[in-house]
Amino acid sequence: MKLWANTLVKNEELYVWFAVTSVIDYVDKALLWDTGSSDNTFEILKLLKNRYPDKIVLEQVGEVDINDFTKIRQQMLEQTKSDWMIIADGDEVWWKDDLELLRTVITRNQNAETIVSRNYTLVGDIFHYQEENAGMYKIDSFKGHLNIRAMNRNIPGLHLERPHGTQGFFDENGVLIQDRDKGKRIHVEEPAYLHFTNLPRSGNRKDDLKVPKREQKLKYEIGNSFPLDFYYPEVFFVHRPEIVPCPWINMSEEFISKAKIQTPLRKLKRRMPYDKVGY
Repeated sequence: MKLWANTLVKNEELYVWFAVTSVIDYVDKALLWDTGSSDNTFEILKLLKNRYPDKIVLEQVGEVDINDFTKIRQQMLEQTKSDWMIIADGDEVWWKDDLELLRTVITRNQNAETIVSRNYTLVGDIFHYQEENAGMYKIDSFKGHLNIRAMNRNIPGLHLERPHGTQGFFDENGVLIQDRDKGKRIHVEEPAYLHFTNLPRSGNRKDDLKVPKREQKLKYEIGNSFPLDFYYPEVFFVHRPEIVPCPWINMSEEFISKAKIQTPLRKLKRRMPYDKVGY
């Protein structure tokens, strides 16, 4: 069984080293493509390529809009020559045990099509996470911080549709993969990775200012604290190059002040009906 990773990034310098390093030993190859980073992301990607020259296929594809983004992901999919693929985004850092479990599940379930993984979605800083009911993705009867992160490359006609933000994987009949046979989908109950989507992922503040407010994912929210003995993914405790920033940064006083105001409003909004499918 061959497992490849698809990693498409832009301005992910704060966590992409940890994200790629956490999965690279568990995949046979990783397509690592950059879509016009203006921070140190591509320099970090080159270091990763030098460290894993036989596993990483590194490309710069240039600036893309929301429609081009889908086309680029489709190109990655078409170049993925494996039995299974994993979406390994630059803001997702996995635990070793969970990647070993992922490979075991795939090996033992030859007829499976997709695997749903849960995550801890961080908010504020690396020491805090959102409550489960903040997760808006729904797959089968499950809802929360979850996504399809591994899929069988042999799903008939597997392809991508829709612009970035509403993008999804579909089969030959235009059916979303999460709407296919439930009997061929496996749900992993325990969180498998830390998701940094709500935190700044680049130190390039000028770049952040170019992003429309509606597309900025930074959330001012007071989350739950991890316990003092929480076991973080192993890659945070191994040597990192000097260019890779330290992840152990607490939220600022300014952030806390804003979050105290916005948190009650966010929790109230979550009580309203809303469904979002996740791939």
